[in-house]
Amino acid sequence: MATLTRKEAEAQVRSWGFSHVFTWTDGPNAYYSPHSHSSLTTHLILRGALTISYPDDAEPSKETFGPGARVDVDASRRHEVWMGEGGCEYVIGE
Repeated sequence: MATLTRKEAEAQVRSWGFSHVFTWTDGPNAYYSPHSHSSLTTHLILRGALTISYPDDAEPSKETFGPGARVDVDASRRHEVWMGEGGCEYVIGE
């Protein structure tokens, strides 16, 4: 995937049907403890890396995503997230 500008990336996430779209940046090694959202959310990674795990899965594992990756999280699905050593910038669609 070619590198997108923030504006292009936000437009792409809107084209996927998300009405609330914004860009977020986390610092190095940021961590989000297990949580869920009331609706489907998507994350389009622009810079850095994001690792996600679903602690309620029968066999939880961690998967890491980098620039250009799309990560969807179903409504009410508990997940926890770690950012890479360089932080992470991503577009969120809700």
